[in-house]
Amino acid sequence: MKQLPTQHTQLVEAGTDEAGRGCLAGPVTAAAVILPQDFTHPLLNDSKKLTTKQRDALRPIIEQEAIAFSVAHCSVVEIEEINILNASIKAMHKAIEGLSKQPEFIAVDGNRFHNFKKIPHECIIKGDGRYLNIAAASVLAKTYRDDVMMALDLEYPQYHWKSNKGYPTKSHREGILKTGVSPHHRKTFRLLPEQLEIDFRVS
Repeated sequence: MKQLPTQHTQLVEAGTDEAGRGCLAGPVTAAAVILPQDFTHPLLNDSKKLTTKQRDALRPIIEQEAIAFSVAHCSVVEIEEINILNASIKAMHKAIEGLSKQPEFIAVDGNRFHNFKKIPHECIIKGDGRYLNIAAASVLAKTYRDDVMMALDLEYPQYHWKSNKGYPTKSHREGILKTGVSPHHRKTFRLLPEQLEIDFRVS
């Protein structure tokens, strides 16, 4: 696989990305990562192109080699209050705020972002497959969010979050149909197809 460039500029640059925007339950999680400019790793890429085993192997490498990294969540309550797009951006802001070193530039995966502390930024479509610092952020965001959903699965096994991580799979929606919603479901989302009625009692 062709080695990706580490970052977009020559400045002290943080890559940031989120995980969980398309889920029906659980938080949206973001990470921000500042890598050394000479950082390389042949496996690191968009987290969606990696296996769970590969992501889990990369996480400690990223955390050890990064100049700074931070992970942050926005809860279901925040998602419901400000919508998923704004919650995703808020989670990115929280992650950047949590960095031990302030970046001079922010490389953002996707096409939407709000200014953060007057630090220049650029939105980069499919940035997690173009720059290693964004790819690293995507790996951290994905693995930390998966940890949350694995823990919640112990309490709510009927939704099969251990395997679907809150995404709208058949098994997840069957669990909603059979037992209603949990406190961790995003009730402003379309949890079931329109022809099915949702029982909004909390299970």
